[in-house]
Amino acid sequence: MTLDHLAAIADTQRLFAATLATTDPEAPVTSCGAWRVADLALHLGGVHWWAAAMALGVDLDPHEPARPRDAASLTAFYTWAAGHLVDTLAEVGDTPALTLVGHGPATFWRRRQLHETLIHLWDLQEAAGAGHDALPDEVWADAVAEVADTLAPRQVRIGRAPTFPHAIDLACAQGAWRLGPGGPAAATVRATARDLALVLWHRVDAVTLTVTGDRTAAHRTLALPLTP
Repeated sequence: MTLDHLAAIADTQRLFAATLATTDPEAPVTSCGAWRVADLALHLGGVHWWAAAMALGVDLDPHEPARPRDAASLTAFYTWAAGHLVDTLAEVGDTPALTLVGHGPATFWRRRQLHETLIHLWDLQEAAGAGHDALPDEVWADAVAEVADTLAPRQVRIGRAPTFPHAIDLACAQGAWRLGPGGPAAATVRATARDLALVLWHRVDAVTLTVTGDRTAAHRTLALPLTP
């Protein structure tokens, strides 16, 4: 199955906007430090706006306005930014763009913004105490793959994370991926795609995972800053 990232972004954005509209803007987002819901919405909307510019080949500094912070204004702002992103990505297709890993096709941002929205939707739903929507396993599996093939290697390359001392394999029903160097893996970590993604983004505790092999090596690797 080929994942339609653009359609999945729009679906995830709609869930974010719908939850935002009914959530207290000053509710704490415990998975994001001292942030409140308003901060989360302004951040994600600002990132959408910045990513749309990157897809057009322009690197801008995201502006996250401090006001207003009421639910209606935040929802209107986020909905505008979300629509602007999707419309821009649909228009530019695979034309040359700026990406997190240098020059590349604008389609890079379809995947990156899908998973940015996916993780922050989870953050928002936690803050709202509303339960979590059952998003497709394929979306969560692709979020795992993005960390393994793009985000974690970039974190090492730009000095935000140390070189991986061990190879760790990640496995779920939808596939398997490698963190770290080639050769035999020190451990294999198994879970649902959703739980793997949330552990890699440091949203849930890794102790819930099934580890075969060197548990210490696995937990040390998973504790590294694998994502921006």
